[in-house]
Amino acid sequence: MALAQPIRGIRDEVAALKRARILAAAVELFYENGYANTTLDAVAERLGVTKPFIYSHFSSKSEILAVICSRGIGSSLEAIDSILPLDISATEKLATISRRFVTAVLETQMYIAILFREEKNLAVTDFRIINDMRRDFDRKLTVLVREGAATGEFHVTDPHMTALAIGGMVSWAYVWYREKGRLPLADVADQMTKLILAMVQAKDTVQAE
Repeated sequence: MALAQPIRGIRDEVAALKRARILAAAVELFYENGYANTTLDAVAERLGVTKPFIYSHFSSKSEILAVICSRGIGSSLEAIDSILPLDISATEKLATISRRFVTAVLETQMYIAILFREEKNLAVTDFRIINDMRRDFDRKLTVLVREGAATGEFHVTDPHMTALAIGGMVSWAYVWYREKGRLPLADVADQMTKLILAMVQAKDTVQAE
């Protein structure tokens, strides 16, 4: 019985790895061919497995789409939730969040592209969940911008619109960013962080973590 917990842990890791492989193949195919034109048979073929293998980890193609569409915004929420509670200035918080937000979006570039292209194909419940996640992120970013305005660190007239503008600018970066482009991801994150701090007219320029 003492071995039960480690065995379960290994099984969970293996199951997570298999799910990740399925998601990676689905992302490639949804990105290349579109959700409607991709079957689970095609995903199985890309992986070199049978369709029952996929069904042992996901209940349907729509579930796979929901997981893919939630990945980018989920990473962004994790970034903002990890920084907001810290006892640092609003400027430092925004700089760090911005860098991590940009990184989260660009590291999940194809996921974000699929979200924008295919959200119309999400099940109603999944669409609502993902939309709630977006609103949660926007709300938390608005709170931070409002905090910075209240302390005099930022000069903005409409914190909510400013937060939406920041979110839109970063989210749209998936369109133009190229992994092997002129600037590496870290430099893109740094440059966009400077733009975001300029948008709020932050008094002091700080280095993002």
